Amino acid sequence: MDLSICIVAYYNYDSIKKAVETLELYTPSDIKKRIYIVDNSISKNICSKFSNFINQYDDVVYIYLGKNVGFGRANNYIIPKLTSKYHCIMNPDILFSKDVFTSIISYMDQNPSVGMVIPNMVDSKGKRLPVYRKELTILDMFIRMFCRSLFRKRQARHTLQYKDYSKPFQVPFAQGSFLVIRTNLLRELKGFDENYFMYMEDADLCKRVNMISSLMYYPNVSVIHKWNKGSHKDIKLFFYHLKSMHYYFKKWGYKWF
Repeated sequence: MDLSICIVAYYNYDSIKKAVETLELYTPSDIKKRIYIVDNSISKNICSKFSNFINQYDDVVYIYLGKNVGFGRANNYIIPKLTSKYHCIMNPDILFSKDVFTSIISYMDQNPSVGMVIPNMVDSKGKRLPVYRKELTILDMFIRMFCRSLFRKRQARHTLQYKDYSKPFQVPFAQGSFLVIRTNLLRELKGFDENYFMYMEDADLCKRVNMISSLMYYPNVSVIHKWNKGSHKDIKLFFYHLKSMHYYFKKWGYKWF
């Protein structure tokens, strides 16, 4: 198996359907892949249309967990099942407009020191998203959550706006909406830290990857991300974010600035 892909579901079946449709459409058949949909939905309420959709693909595996175990633990659930060389951590709101995996796999094959890759992430209009960031600090997280209209220069530095995006470069923290990692490295790191229920587990994984390998931005392919920014809109998700921040800085040290 060349590639495995994991999408964590939480009642967002329509988004997953679109993501899988474009993935299957643009990924060439010579890439041997398996797509795992791990369902965190609390009630098993799969509509017949989605069930029929899953069944039309031989390489899609649906796993219903029966409860919401969190993003990291749901991703980790399939690690013992993986036989792939590369593994993609993918959000349900990702869309493809061309083949991306052939180029990413070729780049990683040619660069064995690269442990994980994030491609050019764009919105539906093709504008690059600010998903590449410096090492997290408490000040930068505070600005991001409470003062988004202020400290523009600081925010630009934090989101690596000064980088040359025509070339690969190492990224301290890349948002975990679409990451391709060597499966052996993911297994060595034991996947995500399951102490995070939601949010910050991607920052933690990126930090651990960069400690023993490198996480690289790869400019040659683009992926569309319909970024919802849930914790900016939902008070419950906001508190999940705060709890994860507390755990992250307790684990790695309270870096204020």
